[in-house]
Amino acid sequence: MRNLRPLLAALGFCTTLASAAAPAPAPAPTTATAPAVTAVADGARALTADDASAWLDGFLPYALARGDVAGAVVTVVKDGQIIAAKGYGYADVKKKIPVDPATTMFRPGSVSKLLTWTAVMQQVEAGKLDLDADVNTYLDFKVPARPDGPITLRHLMTHTAGFEEQVKGLITDDPATLRPLGEYARDYTPIRIFKAGTTPAYSNYATGLAGHLVERVSGLKFDDYVEQRIFKPLRMEHSTFRQPLPKALEAHMSQGYKQATQPAEKFEFVTPGPAGSLAASGIDMSHFMLAHLNDGEFEGQRILSAATAEMMHGTAMESIPPLNRMLLGFYEQNYNGRRVISHGGDTVYMHSVLHLLPDEKVGFFISLNSVGKEGAVSPIRNELFRQFMDRYFPATAQPAPTTATAKQHARQVAGIYEISRRTDRSFLAALGMIQPMKVVANDDDTISFSALLDSSGSAPLRFREIAPYVWQDTASGWRIAAKMDGDRVERISHDQFAFAMVFQPFPAYRSPAWLRPALAVALAATLLTVLFWPIGAIVRWRLRAPLGLTGEGLAARRLTRLGSLAVFGMTALWLAVAVRGFTTFLFAPAFDKWLYVLYALSVVAYVGGAVMLVLGAVKTFRSGRPWYSQAWAIVLAASAMSPSRAIASSTSDRARPAKARRSSTPRAVRWRRASSTCSRTPKSRCSSTAARFRTSGRASPSRSWARYRWARSTSA
Repeated sequence: MRNLRPLLAALGFCTTLASAAAPAPAPAPTTATAPAVTAVADGARALTADDASAWLDGFLPYALARGDVAGAVVTVVKDGQIIAAKGYGYADVKKKIPVDPATTMFRPGSVSKLLTWTAVMQQVEAGKLDLDADVNTYLDFKVPARPDGPITLRHLMTHTAGFEEQVKGLITDDPATLRPLGEYARDYTPIRIFKAGTTPAYSNYATGLAGHLVERVSGLKFDDYVEQRIFKPLRMEHSTFRQPLPKALEAHMSQGYKQATQPAEKFEFVTPGPAGSLAASGIDMSHFMLAHLNDGEFEGQRILSAATAEMMHGTAMESIPPLNRMLLGFYEQNYNGRRVISHGGDTVYMHSVLHLLPDEKVGFFISLNSVGKEGAVSPIRNELFRQFMDRYFPATAQPAPTTATAKQHARQVAGIYEISRRTDRSFLAALGMIQPMKVVANDDDTISFSALLDSSGSAPLRFREIAPYVWQDTASGWRIAAKMDGDRVERISHDQFAFAMVFQPFPAYRSPAWLRPALAVALAATLLTVLFWPIGAIVRWRLRAPLGLTGEGLAARRLTRLGSLAVFGMTALWLAVAVRGFTTFLFAPAFDKWLYVLYALSVVAYVGGAVMLVLGAVKTFRSGRPWYSQAWAIVLAASAMSPSRAIASSTSDRARPAKARRSSTPRAVRWRRASSTCSRTPKSRCSSTAARFRTSGRASPSRSWARYRWARSTSA
C-alpha cells in the first residue's frame, strides 16, 4: 500500500482545485437538482449541486486512474432531491462503455441487506412478523435450539443470533450452485457459538433466513416481493435481486475487475440472495436513500410508515459503549460529531457503501467495479467519504485531553484477541491463530490495533485514551473501547466495526501465544528434516560415505523422514488452500470433492505421521543413537502434535455438513444438497469459515487477512 501514499496526498490537494478538475476517463451524464441555499457551520462548504459535482470531478478521475479502478458511480441526495449523480470511468473497459448513473448497474454487496431489512420491517408493520418472537414460529423447519434461549428476528437484524461465520459457497461464478432460498435456509444452518443477543457476529446466513421469513409470511418469493413492494413504488427500474440477471437488464450490468488494466471477471453469484445479490444503478439507490431520509416516503409512495422508519433508524444494540451501535438493519458510522447510519458491501470485485445523515437529510452512495492496484478501492472509498464529511460537515468539538490512566490501561488491554465473527469448527479456524488481532501498548502511552493502518497502509494508527478504556485517533475521530470485567478485558472493538464484531481474549488452551511458536517449531523441524534427507544422501554419494545405520537405527531414520514429510506436506497444503480460497472461488461447491480428498489425506497424514514420528523416537532411543539424534527425535515427535492441534482438529466432526432434516425429499437428494455446500460427512452440522476480515466489511477497512478481509464475507 506504500504506493498509495502519494495518491491520497494528491487527492487532498485535488479537492481544493475542483474547478480545475482533471477530465474523467470517460464521459458520463450527471443528474443534479440544486436545493435551496441553507446556512452552514463555520468552515463548512454549502452542499450544493455545483459544489458537489465539482468536488467529485476533482477527486475521482485522478483516484481511479492512479488506483487502476475501471469505474465508479456516486450519488448524493439532500432535502428530498438528487444533487449529484455522477458516473466515472467505464462499465466495460474493452467495449469503452462509460458508467451511466441512471442505467449502469453495480453489485453493492451487503448494501443489499438494507432492502431486505426494509422488507422485514414492512411485515413487522403489517403485524405478520414480531421482532421478539422465536423465528421458529414462522418457519417450516426448526433452527436448532440451544438451552440458553431462542433466536428472534431482532437478533437476526442486529447480527446477534450467535451464528458461526459461513463463507463456503457465498460467492461463486457458477449459477448451478444457486439454491432456492427456503432450501438454503433449511439445509445450510450454521452452528451457534454464542448465546443469542449477547455478542455481535455479522452473519450473511441470518439475513438469508430473514428473507425467507418474508417469503413465509407474505406468500411471495423474495425476488417478487422486493420488486412489488420496494422497487415499484421507488421507481427503481434498473434494480434486481434475481440471479442470473433478467435478460432485459443484462446489457446494463457493469463488468467487475481485479484491475482496470486486466480482463473483466465472470459475473458473481451470491448466496443467499437477500444478503448481497442486489444489482442496482446509482439513481435507483438515490431513490432508496430519499425514501429512508423522508421517513419511508418517496414522491408520494410510502414503503414504511414514519413510525416504522424511525424505529428502524433509531433502535440500537450496544456492543461496547460508547462505540457506534447496530440498528435494525443500518449501523452507526457517526463522524465529525454528526449522526451517520450506514451499510457497506463488497463482492470479490465490486465495493460499495451507503451513508445517511438523517438530521441533515443527506445521503451518499458510491460503488466501484474494481479491486484496484494494491487494493486501492478501499482507501479511495474511505477517503472520499472522509473528505465529503470534512468539506461539508466538519468537526466542531475539540479533542479531549489524554487521561492520567493512559499508561496503565494501555498495558492492561495489550494482548492477542480473536474475532467474534469467526469459524470455530472448520480448518480455517487455524487462520485466526496464525494471524490474530493484536493490541499493542506503545511507548507514548497510546495503543494500536494490528488491523487498523494509516491511509498509506504502512503503519498502525495510534489511539490515545480520552476516557477510561476509551481511546481515540485524533485525525479521524474513530474510537476504540474495551468492556472490562474487573481488571480483565471482556471484549474490545473499534467504531467502524463494533456493530458487526468484537474481539475477545483467546482461551488459554488455544491461544496463539503458545500455539504459533509451537506450530513454527513444528514446521521448521519437519521442513529441515525433509530438506536434509536428500541433501544428506547427495553428500554421502559424492563422498562415497556409507550411511552406517542398520536395524532399528535405520528404521528410526526412515520413520522420522517419512513422518516429517507427511506432517509438513499436509500442513503446507492446508495453509495454501486456506489463503488461496479468499482470493478465488476455491470455496465454491464445485471444490467439494477435493475437500473430501484433503480431509481423507489429513487423517492419513496427521495420524500416520504422528505414529511414524513417535515410533521413530522410540527406535532412536533403542538403537543407542547419539544424544543429539535422540533430542531431535523428541522434537519431531512433539512436532506431530502442533499442526494437528492447530489445523486437523479444526476439521473434526464439529465442522461437518448439516444433517438433512426430515422432509418429503428423498434422503439421497437431501444429502447431495447438503454436501454441495459443506464438505464433511452427513452426520454433523454444517459450518464454514471466518475471514476477511471483505473490509473490509460490513465492509471492512482493508483488503487483506492481516487487515481483516471480512469485507468479502460481509459483503455479499
